[in-house]
Amino acid sequence: MTYRAGIIGTGGIAGMGILGMHDEDAIGQEKIRASHAGGYDATPGVDLVAVADVDEANLRRFGEAWEIPAERRYDGHEAMLAEEDLDAVSVCTPSFLHRDHVVDAARSAAAPDVIWCEKPIASGVSDAEEMIEACDDADAELLVNHSFRFTDKLQRLHALIQEDDLLGEVHSVSSQFRMELLRNSTHLLDMLVYLLDARADRVSGYISGENEAVDSLEADRDVDDAAGGGYVLLDDGTFATIDCTIPRDDSSMALSFVGSEGKLYLNNDDGEWRYWSLEDGEHVEEPLPGIEDAWTWDDDYESAFENAANHVFDLLDGEATNRSPGREALRSLEIIVGFYISHYTSGDVSIPLDRPLRDVTITSW
Repeated sequence: MTYRAGIIGTGGIAGMGILGMHDEDAIGQEKIRASHAGGYDATPGVDLVAVADVDEANLRRFGEAWEIPAERRYDGHEAMLAEEDLDAVSVCTPSFLHRDHVVDAARSAAAPDVIWCEKPIASGVSDAEEMIEACDDADAELLVNHSFRFTDKLQRLHALIQEDDLLGEVHSVSSQFRMELLRNSTHLLDMLVYLLDARADRVSGYISGENEAVDSLEADRDVDDAAGGGYVLLDDGTFATIDCTIPRDDSSMALSFVGSEGKLYLNNDDGEWRYWSLEDGEHVEEPLPGIEDAWTWDDDYESAFENAANHVFDLLDGEATNRSPGREALRSLEIIVGFYISHYTSGDVSIPLDRPLRDVTITSW
């Protein structure tokens, strides 16, 4: 069976390239494989048949690059959702629009069974909760594109920690990544909660206000999204420190775990994963079972979109369990919103957020 997919939004992650990730000369001009459209194109059994955007020039450029017929390039997502019968819908718009586009898709005549939404899930916790509820009501899978979850290496590492007790009781995690919190650091935080299968219990945060994306995206408006970090006490007792204040050019995504059975160091920018088992009070370095080499942006990130699109196909076929559901994506968003609330109130914040705090919105792109 061949399934039909549509995309809302024609920017970089949809299929036209991201500054800092792809060849600058190719951005906006040609197909970029590390994208939603690239994932669909590489997946037998899924055809990208329609696309929607409110920017006419971007819509035309995307349609021509990905060979979408002019009659299936829609001015606005409402028109596409009203006219097309779609099995899957990708939401590739700025994060502050995710709530409207996911909820509209779930409730639309297009009736998709899978909605593949870009990270972060939303700009506010209450928006994310509404998206999850709308998809539940429509019996649609909400799949959030935290790309690391769609790589074999991270899935294997998750199994080693959760099923094989690689680290034992995890006591502490220290981590670093580049600014900004919503646009970039959601990847780091999702890795943390995914590998530990945990949720924040208490956070304390700092926001610097610095944002590199303003210049790189040639943004025409101010947003809240910025560099920041803090500490997170997870509900399994793990204490984690988060530093996402680092400029892109200087940054490495790094996490260090210390547990009762060993310690683990992950550096995804430099391609270095190392593990030490704890034996008679001494740490002894050993290979990670079933994992060759480290996670890298050039290899694993590039393949993550094809893997995710294949996962969309498996979900549509009823042959898989959602690897990145909305409820788990909410865990990283809670931490980010908690950092902001903590910074501006000069206090610790408990998770889950109390009712009024769930409405706090952090604007981004």
